[in-house]
Amino acid sequence: MTRWSTFHFREEDAVAAAAVIYEKSRGTWQWTRAMVVLPAIKVMIWLCLAMSLMLVVEKLSMAVTVLCVKLYRPLRPHRVYRWEPLPAIAGDDDPELGSYVYPAVLVQIPMFNEREVYHLSIGAACALTWPSDRLIIQVLDDSTDKTIRDLVQAECERWTKKGVSIHYISRDNRNGYKSGALREAMDFDYVKTCDFVAIFDADHQPPSDFLMQTIPFLIHNPDLALVQARWKFVNADECLMTRIQEMSLNYHFVVEQESGSSTIAFFGFNGTAGVWRISAVDEAKGWKDRTTVEDMDLAVRACLEGWKFVYVGDLNVRSELPSTYKAYRYQQHRWACGPACLFRKMASEIMRAKKASIWRKLFLIYNFFFARRIVSHIVTFFFYCVIIPLSVFFPEVKVPVWGVVLIPSIITFLNAIGTPSSMHLMLIWIFFENVMSLHRCKAVFIGLLEAGGFHFMEIGVGIWLLICAWQDFKYRTEQYYIFIFPSSLAFIIMGCGYVGR
Repeated sequence: MTRWSTFHFREEDAVAAAAVIYEKSRGTWQWTRAMVVLPAIKVMIWLCLAMSLMLVVEKLSMAVTVLCVKLYRPLRPHRVYRWEPLPAIAGDDDPELGSYVYPAVLVQIPMFNEREVYHLSIGAACALTWPSDRLIIQVLDDSTDKTIRDLVQAECERWTKKGVSIHYISRDNRNGYKSGALREAMDFDYVKTCDFVAIFDADHQPPSDFLMQTIPFLIHNPDLALVQARWKFVNADECLMTRIQEMSLNYHFVVEQESGSSTIAFFGFNGTAGVWRISAVDEAKGWKDRTTVEDMDLAVRACLEGWKFVYVGDLNVRSELPSTYKAYRYQQHRWACGPACLFRKMASEIMRAKKASIWRKLFLIYNFFFARRIVSHIVTFFFYCVIIPLSVFFPEVKVPVWGVVLIPSIITFLNAIGTPSSMHLMLIWIFFENVMSLHRCKAVFIGLLEAGGFHFMEIGVGIWLLICAWQDFKYRTEQYYIFIFPSSLAFIIMGCGYVGR
């Protein structure tokens, strides 16, 4: 046999071998497709449909509650709870008591490198209508920029010269971040003379009558721990992204906070624009820094102690929205990861709580955490960005029209009714939320698993190696899987962030 015929023979062998490999692979894929992939996709579709129904029922129930509150006056906060203007405002000032008819109030302004707005928040706090001898202001400056720290301190000194009791507090570390600053600030002796504490982030400016509107709720209703006001966004028209954010946050305040306040007397504290009863904070064991949502953490613990909250939707506090995509992504990651992590840490604590009723426990576990902060983020990403797009490759898979069209339409409409002026942006809002659902879903799993963060390249390589290990174990004899399988686990574990501190 000539060299040419030998080469030709070997080439034919290679083609034949390739054909055999192709047929085996094709057969393997057909079996895997029929026995694994299609059933898995169908199960995922029905799981997503079930979660979608949970979500739409939750949203409809909250919308009905808010509608009842709007139409039936006796359900509004000033009717449900006793509220009377302070004696001095009503013209009944007692000259013997003077300013002591007013309780002592502490105002805290936590900030971090707030060059643009620090003077606005400090100025708004110092302009609050309240006797100067019954008001103490703390500026909790954790700034790492010395220039900004000097500016903030100088602003505090300027107000001190005007007779305002304002204290500039700066730490040499950032232990616990915002919650750490709030916790340490409560240890000063003069705080023990105060009955209530109002909290305003540096980008929030309360109206001058904020305390006059909120404190009477706490004075006349000893079972109330928190009065929360609504945010009013001053830069909502800055760009399209801020308009979209306004739609989502207005829904949060108009529907979620209002419904929680009206039904179970509980909602998540927004971390700012609220007034706490200090004794309630102490009973709930104060501020903790175990998650990125220290405000929600405190609120849940106070709820389990039996305290009630009230949301006052007609009291607006000026605030600003993130105007860059990077800042917004960071905010949304924190807001999605923190509640998931808190749910994992507190689920058993909620169930064991002795002072909370069974209805409050059910509300916290199912409505507040599971439906709104776990299911909503997971189903938004997996159903609309993974499962439905994936179904186009499999003609046997049919997604019900009501799941693809009706439910998303209802959810979108309910989110938009809080901002009627932006109704025309609903379609853009859908696409924007789809993109953000990736980051929120990722954050939820990080919070639930308490992982350091997901690294998709490592996870992708890990999944690839896992497939190869299975292929070698099932169809080959080289036993490479002995090495490949643990290697795939290493990639996935490190990709999920389970390494380092």
